[in-house]
Amino acid sequence: MNHHSCSRSASRRDFLQRAGLGFGSVALTGLLHQEGIVAAPVSNNPLAEKPSRFAPKAKAIIWLFQTGSPSQVDTFDYKPELQKRDGTQLAGADPKTGFFTTSGKCLKSPFKWAQHGESGAWTSEIFPNISKHVDDIAFVYSCYSQSNNHTPAMLELNSGMIRQGFPSMGSWLTYGLGSENSNLPAYVVMHGTKPRGADPIWSSGFLPSVYQATAIDPRGTAPISNLQRPGELNGDQQRSLLDVLNTANSKHAEKRPFDRDLNARLESFELAYRMQTSAPEAFDLAQEPDHVQKAYGLDRNESKDYGRQCLIARRLIERGVRYIQVFASCPNTPGGAVSDVPWDGHSDINGNHRACAGTVDQPTAALLSDLKQRGLLEDTIVIYGGEFGRTSDSQGEGGRDHNPNAFTTWFAGGGFKGGTQYGASDEFGYKSVENRVNAHDIHATVLHQMGIDHTGLTYRFNGRDFRLTDVEGEILHDILA
Repeated sequence: MNHHSCSRSASRRDFLQRAGLGFGSVALTGLLHQEGIVAAPVSNNPLAEKPSRFAPKAKAIIWLFQTGSPSQVDTFDYKPELQKRDGTQLAGADPKTGFFTTSGKCLKSPFKWAQHGESGAWTSEIFPNISKHVDDIAFVYSCYSQSNNHTPAMLELNSGMIRQGFPSMGSWLTYGLGSENSNLPAYVVMHGTKPRGADPIWSSGFLPSVYQATAIDPRGTAPISNLQRPGELNGDQQRSLLDVLNTANSKHAEKRPFDRDLNARLESFELAYRMQTSAPEAFDLAQEPDHVQKAYGLDRNESKDYGRQCLIARRLIERGVRYIQVFASCPNTPGGAVSDVPWDGHSDINGNHRACAGTVDQPTAALLSDLKQRGLLEDTIVIYGGEFGRTSDSQGEGGRDHNPNAFTTWFAGGGFKGGTQYGASDEFGYKSVENRVNAHDIHATVLHQMGIDHTGLTYRFNGRDFRLTDVEGEILHDILA
């Protein structure tokens, strides 16, 4: 067939007329469905909302990722024995447990501790605001990871694997459940300084790229890059160009039914167009009253950036965004520069943790209060924690090295049992010893709360059915309401 002669047989006017009629009929069908006049059309949109396997306890997730790894024994896992034996030899200590070398001698926490709430949970003095919410929190003291290096450990907590190329939990959830809001991404990552490992941490891996996170830096005037309409186009002109492009791309896709990325690309064009209207409104914190902005710490220099991310997270949840990750961006030392691993207290746990807690404590507590007041906490899971813990023996004078053998993660809302204290590390907080919990267990539990059987959420790649939890994962029923 002569493709050139064929293309001349139809005029540009005929092509645009047919394209316009086609998209007009699609739009009419959608409007009639919204009015309940016709049944919903079968959708080829990979982001269309999908039913959960069983009744979910939660609709959305906010993961407050404390990059760089807070010390469990200086935040939420109180160890009186460590306080008593400061400077003495730590039995069983391995100086090579961490990334560098430790002394093998106990280092007590420099912070005061107290019990809070009806549950009597212990918290460090650096969290005066989070401490008020312990009865809404399920603490898991027995987490452990496979790696003592930041990037592999962050990959593990996000994708279940310590190497790149595997889909993150946000991508798996978007693949399994779709999106509740057709005008905003289903999966959003917020960061200031990008965490160590950067984009591969929230990658969609071998899943179609439509399930990739939308990563934004909300500190600037344009948090989402390349979203603005070109200045030479008005809205109608841009819509016309997209309609023509979609017609051509759809014909191209019909001839390539096994290319799974084509529909993803088509949807990404449409989503970007719709976001041009919806996203600026969602990120406009000027719509929030002054008392709300102050509650999140937007009036304090040390907490304004993280507070902004937490407040945007609440606004996105209200608008149907399913999965949001906030990567903590705070000074590594008092008055110091912002690090890509801010909680990484190798040399001065006192100064480092006071600085980081001063950034995240007020906004985190405000988020819990705000979600609860608005009735959103009961079906929104809030997760808080880092990629591993820190050693109970000292590094240098007053620092702690990386420790993959024990760390604390806590959960609130979304059907988790507030006031729960699960698992345990040893008497020095050095290793998890009771009801040990790994990344697969966390993923299995969170998927369960979202109405997904973690063993059934699979994707075939290279001849094998993969899943987020690989061949592991136990649901932590004891921390569920």
